[in-house]
Amino acid sequence: MNSRVTVIGGAVLLAVAVASGAWWLLGTDPVQDIAAAPLSDPALPVPPVPPRIASGADYERCLDMIGTDPAGASALADSWAASGGGDGAQHCRALAEIALGETETGAQLLERLAATSHAPVLARASVFGQAVQVWLMADTPDRAYAAATQALALSPDDPDLMIDRSIAAVAMNRTMDAIADLTQAIALDPGRIDALVLRATAWRQAAQLEQAKADIDRALALNPEFPEALLERGILRQRMDDRNGARADWEHTIALAPDSATADLAQQDLALLDAGPDLH
Repeated sequence: MNSRVTVIGGAVLLAVAVASGAWWLLGTDPVQDIAAAPLSDPALPVPPVPPRIASGADYERCLDMIGTDPAGASALADSWAASGGGDGAQHCRALAEIALGETETGAQLLERLAATSHAPVLARASVFGQAVQVWLMADTPDRAYAAATQALALSPDDPDLMIDRSIAAVAMNRTMDAIADLTQAIALDPGRIDALVLRATAWRQAAQLEQAKADIDRALALNPEFPEALLERGILRQRMDDRNGARADWEHTIALAPDSATADLAQQDLALLDAGPDLH
């Protein structure tokens, strides 16, 4: 794996970007650009509406600084913590470390805060969810899976957390565990196109192409121009020896989202198609 969060089979990027509001880690707007941006950029912004584990003017000021001055936010959080800043100072410090590129330190701080805070259960679950995203950024799926499991213990019916854990599971080659989480997420929220596409990709990895096709057909029935679904359908069509159909899907993906990482993957797949070998 490289510095980009890797999602199942290289085919679908949006789940990391939008699940649990986690697109804030990428600095993108989920409506304008749902494909994942490179995660090696140290200037990662705070979410516009992050999980609130504290309140007050100092907390808001510290969070507001992270996008423009993460080093200053970290220093402020440290001094505030020394004077009794509590959960708010710890949360700001963790997010500042992430924005400075210290992903593992930030993830550890988030986990510690979520485990020890006396904040409401759902707020603690959301902070664990942030830790999941950061562990994925750090290419540490086992820690991401463990953090997601802790989050789900606090908020067991959260489809976003299930989707996050499924991504970690696939990175650990636990494909059937991922499918189980995605199936539960879809049962809770049948309109989750991201979960349907991710499950289709997982089914493909498990060599269950008919199940994969059923999920992609369902996703495209919900939104016929969803780039990640078209990208995955192209892969399935290639696997099923429909080269013309695969080409059409990948060309459509590029036309829909020309400046996205999803389009880059579609372009790579087109190049492989032209070269002949099937590397999926």
